[in-house]
Amino acid sequence: MALKSPHILCIRFSAMGDVAMTIPVLIALTRKYPDLEITVVSKPFFAPLFQSIERVHFYGADVKTKYKGALGLYKLFKDLKPERFTAIADLHSVIRSHVLKSFFRLRGNYTAQIDKGRTEKKALTKSANKDFRPLLTTHERYASVFKKIGYPIQLDGSEILAKQSLSNNVRAMLGNEPQKWLGIAPFAAHDGKKYPLELLDEVLAALSEKPYKIILFGGGKEEERLLNLLASKYDSVCSVAGCFSFSEEIALISHLDAMLAMDSGNGHLAALFGIPTLTIWGVTHPYLGFAPYKQSIENQLLADREMYPAIPTSVYGNKVPQGYENVMHTILPEQVLKRIYALLD
Repeated sequence: MALKSPHILCIRFSAMGDVAMTIPVLIALTRKYPDLEITVVSKPFFAPLFQSIERVHFYGADVKTKYKGALGLYKLFKDLKPERFTAIADLHSVIRSHVLKSFFRLRGNYTAQIDKGRTEKKALTKSANKDFRPLLTTHERYASVFKKIGYPIQLDGSEILAKQSLSNNVRAMLGNEPQKWLGIAPFAAHDGKKYPLELLDEVLAALSEKPYKIILFGGGKEEERLLNLLASKYDSVCSVAGCFSFSEEIALISHLDAMLAMDSGNGHLAALFGIPTLTIWGVTHPYLGFAPYKQSIENQLLADREMYPAIPTSVYGNKVPQGYENVMHTILPEQVLKRIYALLD
């Protein structure tokens, strides 16, 4: 009887940035192990992220409708055809992934799950006497799961996606002028990670005097409205919020010369293509392990910890202690501009 070819199921639901950070690890795995097949189960929206990685398949699972609850997760287990997998890599480690993983374990599949480092992250985010030191990156934590399964890898920074073709819609909107393209994504899930729009406006005013094409990214009606207002003030600035499909946005990001983002998903998308990515950090900090892939320390603009020593105040930026509402104001537009010019000029 022939041995089953190795085929790993990777479980990672959650936010776009968390899912995007799996990409370099999957590239490294398929490079090192040419007979390895991988299936990623995640939210259907994220399918375009994985379409160009050889031997990586994607299964979109809506766990809020079709696969909701324990019965829904059992249906997902059956629909995934569990007999084809040789191991299960839980890159999420939440109740939902534990339930799904338990079905595979009962069937006899080997499973491993991520160590999120909750204890050390708690020590890094406590308000006083914090253990302020860099922790493992999320990319490294993902890689450690595959090592447990028997597939160790090394991440050297070469694990990036190839530039993608632009659609006619994108080309028509952005034109063909020979300019440097700078992407800016000023929003994040929580206010403690957003750069104030009045400071961003100062940045845009200065950038508009340069021969750049400045492209604003965002999602949702309110972000779309705010970005359109900003873009309307400057000839060289355009907002693509609400204009393109996710696939088209990914392709557009792959053509940028640089990206300015918050501690959020768009910065991770740019880094997947090796785009120089400048991240503005507010109440979070890169020591927690969520910096875009292989970006230099010079590309991390940090709030003033002498003024605000409790930074990072939380892992995800959802906790802003009293008095910490203005941490972003310690990152001056001049600092942002200086680094953008260094990347583009």
